[in-house]
Amino acid sequence: MAYPWTLTFLCGLLAAKLVGATLSPPVVLSLSTEVIKQMLTQKLKNHDVTDTLRKLPLLSALEKESSGGISGNLVKSILKQILWLKVTSASIHPLQVQPLADSQQLMIKAPLDIVAGFNTPLFKTMVELHMEVEAQAIIHVETSEKDHAHLALSECSNTSGGLRISLVHKLSFLLNCLAEKVISLLTPALPKLVKSELCPVLKAAFENMRGELLNLTKVPMSLNSEHLKLDYISPVIDHSVVHLILGARLFNSEGKVTKLFSVAGDSLNLPTLNQTPFMLTVRRDVVVTIIAALLHSGKLTVQLDYVLPEVARQLRSSIKGIDETAAEKLGPTQIVKILSQTAPVLILDQGSAKVAQLIVLEIFANDKDSRPLFTLGIEASSDLQFYTENNLLVLSFNEIRADRIHLMNSDIGVFKPKLLNNITTEILTSILLPNENGKLRSGIPVSMVKDLGFKSVSLSLTKEALVVTPASS
Repeated sequence: MAYPWTLTFLCGLLAAKLVGATLSPPVVLSLSTEVIKQMLTQKLKNHDVTDTLRKLPLLSALEKESSGGISGNLVKSILKQILWLKVTSASIHPLQVQPLADSQQLMIKAPLDIVAGFNTPLFKTMVELHMEVEAQAIIHVETSEKDHAHLALSECSNTSGGLRISLVHKLSFLLNCLAEKVISLLTPALPKLVKSELCPVLKAAFENMRGELLNLTKVPMSLNSEHLKLDYISPVIDHSVVHLILGARLFNSEGKVTKLFSVAGDSLNLPTLNQTPFMLTVRRDVVVTIIAALLHSGKLTVQLDYVLPEVARQLRSSIKGIDETAAEKLGPTQIVKILSQTAPVLILDQGSAKVAQLIVLEIFANDKDSRPLFTLGIEASSDLQFYTENNLLVLSFNEIRADRIHLMNSDIGVFKPKLLNNITTEILTSILLPNENGKLRSGIPVSMVKDLGFKSVSLSLTKEALVVTPASS
């Protein structure tokens, strides 16, 4: 049941929340090109890209180049002078990931450093060739037939003008001449090898990276008896940032969806990284749902004389100032019941957060009475603090304040509820606050931080969202 004071309170908060409302997605994971580069570099290592380079079939590639050419016979005569030709060492220099001019695509460049050697039947000396070639590919957003947008890799080839082949050591005139002829054959063959041998490895590494990013977003967040699951919606490439747009669903203990957060509208307000490697932005209403799920509002029943005898004494004294007869009715089994009337409301400001709650407080003279002496409706507020502990984002109420108190019903006559302001605050501070902080203490898992390779995070608040970024070292 919603009481008039409840509706007035909610309408006031709703008006405050609508100021500056945006079309922000529920959750956004924003990744810099540096993170993309690091993840892709690791995936290439996992696929042993250097082994692929060491096994490049250089001699076979030259033989293919010789077939069908005008000077095919001449090429074959050159190849007959080569006993073997293979890569002796190979490495890949740091990847480069840069935005293209349209700001909606990223160019990946992989500089390759290869040393190959060949031998001839006439000379025992191995001729070494230093080959520098750069593979490139484009990351873009692709929409499938089912209208599912995803990151894709395309146009993998070698960089135009990025091929250089030279002798490692100058040798005899005849060997140098032969080496120059081999170089002339490798110049058209090597780019084709890059496309046929390296591009599939780059593609596989990219798919692994993309799959890992999707898995990061699928880890459910346990929230006491409920859990929040993020839903991958689509990626957006904006200059040098890859944004993963995420929806969210809240599941109850029975596995049923109780709340759904989706993206509204086509034009989205996306966060700015500001030189940080990654950013997790959680919209205000999602944070509110997380807090409400952690608190899991229920009725608290406390036998005050037994648990908090000093607070019980203060309550008798406060009621005595209103009605001495009512104060005398308070027996040693007097009961206090506290119930959260609605889900908490989160009010964010730059760098600070406050939670407003509607609370019903009932005072019973003893544990046998079914009707309370009186019932108060309380508009309470608390300052909310966020901090991290291991891989948990932990929330805590700093204090609780009874901002307004309403008399909802009374068996001791009408009185001004302000007279009970101090004892009401004391009861909320002694009973409700530790109970709620105990529930919040379980925290929110943020395992994706560790999975992205960062040890700790820092938290910040805007008027619309909670922002998680790597902690500065």
